[in-house]
Amino acid sequence: MSNNVLPAGSPWSAFSGPNLGYVLEQYDLFLQSPEEVEPELVQLFQAYGGPVFADGQQPAATAAVAGTGDYKKVLAAVKLAESIREYGHLAADLYPLKNRQLDTSRIEESVFNLTAADLQAIPASVFFANVPVGVTNGKEAIDYLKSVYTDKVGVEVAHLQNPEERAWIEAQIEGGAFKASLTSDEKKAVLERLTRIENFEKFIHKTFVGQKRFSGEGLDTQIILLDEIIKASESNGVKNVRIGMAHRGRLNVLTHVLKKPYDMMFSDFAHVSNDLFLPEDGRLQITKGWTGDVKYHMGASYTHDSGLNVKLAYNPSHLEVGNPLVIGSVRAAQDDTSEPGVAKHDPSSAMGIILHGDAAFAGQGIVTEGFNFSQTAGFKTGGTVQIIANNMIGFTTELHDSRSSNYSSDPAKGYDIPVIHVNADSPETVAAVGRFVAAYRAKFKKDIVIDLIGYRRYGHNETDDPTVTNPETYKLVAKHEPIRALYGAQLAEAGILSADEVKALDSSIYAEMQAAYDHVKAMAEKDEHLSTEMPEELKIEFPEIDTKVDADRLAKVNEDLLLFGDGFEPQNKLGKILAKRRDAFTEGKIDWGHAETLAYATITQDGTPVRFTGQDAQRGTFSQRHLVLHDKNNGAEFTPLHHVEGAKASFTVYNSPLTEAGVVGFEYGYNLENENVLSVWEAQFGDFANMAQVMFDNFISSARSKWGQKSGFVLLLPHGYEGQGPEHSSSRMERFLQLSAENNWFVANCSNAGNYYHLLRRQAALLGTEGVRPLIVVSPKSLLRHPLAAATAEQLATGRFQEVIEQPGLGKNPKSVEKVVLGTGKVMIDLAERVKDGEGFDHLHIVRVEQIYPFPAQQVKDIIARFPNVKEIVWVQEEPKNQGSWTYVLETLYDIAEGKKVRYVGRPAMSSTSEGDGDSHKAAQAKLVNEALEK
Repeated sequence: MSNNVLPAGSPWSAFSGPNLGYVLEQYDLFLQSPEEVEPELVQLFQAYGGPVFADGQQPAATAAVAGTGDYKKVLAAVKLAESIREYGHLAADLYPLKNRQLDTSRIEESVFNLTAADLQAIPASVFFANVPVGVTNGKEAIDYLKSVYTDKVGVEVAHLQNPEERAWIEAQIEGGAFKASLTSDEKKAVLERLTRIENFEKFIHKTFVGQKRFSGEGLDTQIILLDEIIKASESNGVKNVRIGMAHRGRLNVLTHVLKKPYDMMFSDFAHVSNDLFLPEDGRLQITKGWTGDVKYHMGASYTHDSGLNVKLAYNPSHLEVGNPLVIGSVRAAQDDTSEPGVAKHDPSSAMGIILHGDAAFAGQGIVTEGFNFSQTAGFKTGGTVQIIANNMIGFTTELHDSRSSNYSSDPAKGYDIPVIHVNADSPETVAAVGRFVAAYRAKFKKDIVIDLIGYRRYGHNETDDPTVTNPETYKLVAKHEPIRALYGAQLAEAGILSADEVKALDSSIYAEMQAAYDHVKAMAEKDEHLSTEMPEELKIEFPEIDTKVDADRLAKVNEDLLLFGDGFEPQNKLGKILAKRRDAFTEGKIDWGHAETLAYATITQDGTPVRFTGQDAQRGTFSQRHLVLHDKNNGAEFTPLHHVEGAKASFTVYNSPLTEAGVVGFEYGYNLENENVLSVWEAQFGDFANMAQVMFDNFISSARSKWGQKSGFVLLLPHGYEGQGPEHSSSRMERFLQLSAENNWFVANCSNAGNYYHLLRRQAALLGTEGVRPLIVVSPKSLLRHPLAAATAEQLATGRFQEVIEQPGLGKNPKSVEKVVLGTGKVMIDLAERVKDGEGFDHLHIVRVEQIYPFPAQQVKDIIARFPNVKEIVWVQEEPKNQGSWTYVLETLYDIAEGKKVRYVGRPAMSSTSEGDGDSHKAAQAKLVNEALEK
């Protein structure tokens, strides 16, 4: 019978597979209860009757029901086929240890009241758009579907919303994509790869007894999977691959995917400097800090002959938190920031691969934060390949305690992502899955999940005895041959290699590793064990950077920012606000958002790209920014910073998803990949950064000292006590100060828009230098439009960033000053409002500390020295005593005071960050201001 199931003139000729099944079902319903069928289908059935095949036979015809018009058998057969496609994975041979019961209940013919004879009477073309070779009837069709959907691969695509996507995947599967046969030479190459993978783990296990390595044994084929994905993606035009993974199996990935030589890896175990073994061709690159980290947290970069660059990201023990960094680094590798306007995005140029543990994939919310990026304009990367390195256990925790879903991969289905389960003990199938995944990503530019199901040969680490908590599982593991042995025996049985050749290959590769270790021992005498010190440029606490901009240039920039495109009409109120920026520029009333925009404009003119994200970054949480305007008539967007004359680099601003940990990680990763971009993230409120604390603790504060990774990432944290209650007052400045050491970043709390402008320009100028470091800005709320926080055009044109600012009008009579008040941020403007021109406050001098870390101790000390009769030094803050900067600055203040009294003024120690109502806030604020100013 022809593959064309229905006559060409019939309206049913376009239907096949599940769509045909639906029509058959509706026609059956039409014959019994036409009122329950959609009116459009009723009209078609009345006009054309039910679907018929090209030979004129009704598709429901079987020996038992021919000519009766009863389509139930065919409909049941179609439903059976769809059930195999949807639920075949439950019956698939996915588990190497055979330790999970398979479910065939939804794919048995008897469940659908079908017999072999029923199926044999149905044409194969009912089940396929393109009938596979050798399949001639319905029974063979069902058997074929079972063979592809219940073998070593299980596929979940029924949840996909795009019919074309599902049809393509099913066509690939049913066309034999996972059953491709390898040549003998290719099979030998797979065996050699597996032999290297196993022997690497085996050699370390025997040679460095008791040392942790977090073996990947039981999931050896994850290297095969990575090999095939990378190779196929390279053929698709990918030029950069960025990999993130936990520490299980990482050393094997470093060695066999990133090409870190055996002797170099073994030197890490032997405590010999691995610099002695770094290849001289420059293709392998590693970075180091001065404090260092354990070997299974380290990363590397390797460049292939073709120019393809593969990087493995450095990662702490909080495993999944590295995911957004990888995705962000991929986006940076895809973005061209070299021209004005928005960065040009090419998702085909780079790809991310993330390997997860099965317990972590289901348990860690940061995983789904990454999925949520996949189709958003500012964060999509054309698809991340997500691999679950599934060893069926979480540390010692069994499946029933680690998740509430059947598969660890189930969270992905909520994001319209296909899931491919594959048996890790089937290397040829794993390789085929790798090729399929690369093809899928290239075509649909979406995430895809591969659930690579294996086991864990040893405990959580090599010193752990898993039989204590998982005795039954480890009885099975003890009896289960490693995949190298299984595959070697398979090739020997097929006559591709002899058993002796398999054994000789194993011995020769082990000997190769022994020779590499012998080389390490021989070179140990040359190891000088040089300690790595912090770069000299980082020892500079206060870099002198020229941030001035010519006044005429600045005035022209200001005019450019007030020009709209032809026909563009901003909302009336906003139009008036922006128009006032022309007068503000000449009158010296440049507010925070205005100064910030001028900073970004001049930074892009200097050739530095800017990327700015946050939950309301385009407008600004407090309606202060307005970087992207919307036409009041049609909503069209206009970005003034894209139209600044003389800009030499891109300016990109995106409103981000409502997440902190994921977005902070993404932007930090973006900056690591392209260190010449000024990457800025703003919290909606500063306390929202709490949700990203792990990024500060494990990456941003310490990546330079641990891994040698440089970053100029900027975080803006709105902060200030405005009577809005505990959650939106404090950005938890104390947490950043607690992490401050070794000049690892700048922490600033500016009280003036002009100083903020110069701070941003200083940060941009440090990018790409050894002295670069992240910048934490405790940014204001009420100061955004406060006249005492405004800047003048002259300040922007001629000034520089000031670590300290003295209060104007005070300290005119040095001998009269008995009290010096120090503080930072918004509270200093509260004080400034009270002292005004200084009259009546001869006893007092006020110094604003604009940069808290590194603390400008010498500058403050020099100021105090001008006043010979100072009796006390006061630190004033609006935060409670156990929060804010008091506990951080206290020791330094005692050093500066040189015996003078040091006193704290502010709220008492509190468990909450602030009072809960406006009246209490006002009273507390007034009290601390009065106390700070009194004699």
